[in-house]
Parts: sequence; C-alpha cells; structure tokens
Amino acid sequence: MSMKIFVTVKPNAKKEGVVLQMDGSLVISLKAPSREGKANARLPKVLATHFDVAPSCIRIVSGASSRKKIIEIS
Repeated sequence: MSMKIFVTVKPNAKKEGVVLQMDGSLVISLKAPSREGKANARLPKVLATHFDVAPSCIRIVSGASSRKKIIEIS
C-alpha cells in the first residue's frame, strides 16, 4: 500500500519540523539549504521520522526542483 501526499518544503529553517495543514498537506521546515539537492536529501529522513518508516520508503514523485512536491510513502 502506498500513499501520496502534497508537501511544501521550507529550506534554511532554524528548526526542523512537520506541520499538518487544514487541507491535509504538510509544511516541512528543513535546516538544509536548497542548493545542491541537500534539502531533497534531508526530506526523506525528516518524513521517515514523522511517519515512523524507513527513509527508503519515501520517494519524491514530482517537484524535485520546486518547494511544492508530491511525496509517495510505501
């Protein structure tokens, strides 16, 4: 079973965290910068902790170069 969620990533944040929005999407604050794919590399680790799954279960489906992404959790 897999689940797709819409996320908005905020790189260079002072504090990492996941916030659920009213529409069911997530806003994820990351300490990692957006350059050189560092935020995209950090994103699965933060989501894996939040959903209590392995980071390998999380994949960016679309929006790799955008702040708005679709994430698949399997």
